Amino acid sequence: MSGPALEVTDVAKSYGSLSVLRSVSLTVAPGEAIGIVGPNGAGKTTLLDLLTGTGRCDAGRVLLEGKDVTRLPPPSRARMGLGRTFQVPRPLGDLTVFENALVGAMRAAGLRGRQAYGTAYEALALTGMAGHANSRAGSLRLLDRKRLELARALAMRPRVLLLDEIAGGLSDPETEALIGTIRAVNSAGTAIIWVEHVLRVLTAVVTRLVCLAGGQVIADGAPSDVLASDAVKAAFLGGGVL
Repeated sequence: MSGPALEVTDVAKSYGSLSVLRSVSLTVAPGEAIGIVGPNGAGKTTLLDLLTGTGRCDAGRVLLEGKDVTRLPPPSRARMGLGRTFQVPRPLGDLTVFENALVGAMRAAGLRGRQAYGTAYEALALTGMAGHANSRAGSLRLLDRKRLELARALAMRPRVLLLDEIAGGLSDPETEALIGTIRAVNSAGTAIIWVEHVLRVLTAVVTRLVCLAGGQVIADGAPSDVLASDAVKAAFLGGGVL
């Protein structure tokens, strides 16, 4: 593929008089892994909402592999290769774990039959959830719900995967397993955009950090450079984690 995997140009979002994002621009190359950091209230999750279509841009535009998706609904963007996990897992509680993954493979990736079943199972195996395939999703503990959230997104066969604080609450061994999983997904060619407060996890995977503060991009570059930036340090004073 030539050109960016995802391109965001001058995106803005307000809720009443509250300006959450102001003229945010971002370009993600195919197969690139970037992390998005910033203090609480910086607009990180709002940005993911605008990328996936669960929120509407007040201004600007979003291009997915060169196609303008700014006004498209979430299902259309998913079918075009945009996958996402949510900060609070959203399993289909009355379905089994396998059926949850199968929904991603069929509805988003458009797969059918053996191909859909195989893709769903591969996603569960990659995230360590194959042993829970027949369990009801609503009965899972929180950490397994997070794993299922990731598996369902992977079953969508995304070319761009958005991760929203998926490492929070994990133990050290679980964290290491997550790092391995995300690295494998990225190595296979999937671009990653990861919002995360657990910086040691984030910097173990991404090659670039973008810092949001006050609804704007205040730093964009190599993780070590961004974290050493005076502007970034100042943004975190009195709140957030750095």
